[in-house]
Amino acid sequence: MVTDPVIDQNRLPHHIAIIMDGNGRWAVKRNRPRLFGHKAGADSVRVIVESSLELGIKILTLYAFSSENWNRPQQEVSGLMGILKTYLAAELSQMQKNGIRLLCTGDISQLPDGPRDALEKAIEATADNTKFTLNLALSYGARDEITRAAKLLARRCVDGDLTPDQISPEHIEESLYTAGLPDPDLLIRTGGEARLSNFLLWQASYSEIYFTDIMWPDFRREQYIQAIIDYQKRERRFGKTSAQITAN
Repeated sequence: MVTDPVIDQNRLPHHIAIIMDGNGRWAVKRNRPRLFGHKAGADSVRVIVESSLELGIKILTLYAFSSENWNRPQQEVSGLMGILKTYLAAELSQMQKNGIRLLCTGDISQLPDGPRDALEKAIEATADNTKFTLNLALSYGARDEITRAAKLLARRCVDGDLTPDQISPEHIEESLYTAGLPDPDLLIRTGGEARLSNFLLWQASYSEIYFTDIMWPDFRREQYIQAIIDYQKRERRFGKTSAQITAN
């Protein structure tokens, strides 16, 4: 029996965010349609959610569909929406069984009726679950999110509820889609690219970032654990010196 590498349970990241990149390229390398890769990627989602529960991670945010992804070929977009709807319908009972609360970050008003209805149904059904939070970033772009927050705060200023000089980082955080969630401790990107791609630009300010060449369909429990072990080797200083961290 293969055992997991040793993870320090006292230094687990509370919140992990993942840019699930490489599905299409993984499929193309196998001379298959891009949607074949996205379907394989859904299997990795199941594995990583299950592993998160078993390892003791409390929050997992997955970059499932960006605001820019709407510009992809219509056939691929429709296929992705179909995969989302199928995944939500298939996994709802497991979410309930495992105490998973489902959240969504992004402008879901743009989603087609079927996937949006399935998403809203799953969010409502799991609202009282407390063991684990799965947050799907759908129709999400960080610049759009920050712009939306600025508009909300501007409206508050116009209404007299707030003055420009009173606006603080806390006010901005409260106006983001992720209000109420802690910032991610660890941000993972699969697929060999080394950029954030408009993902959680505010929230990831002090996240530890882990890039891997492994395509998302091949990213499973072993690779996930290696990313967490790498995270545990790092010193998180948040602008302080090592001496200050040690003293505390």
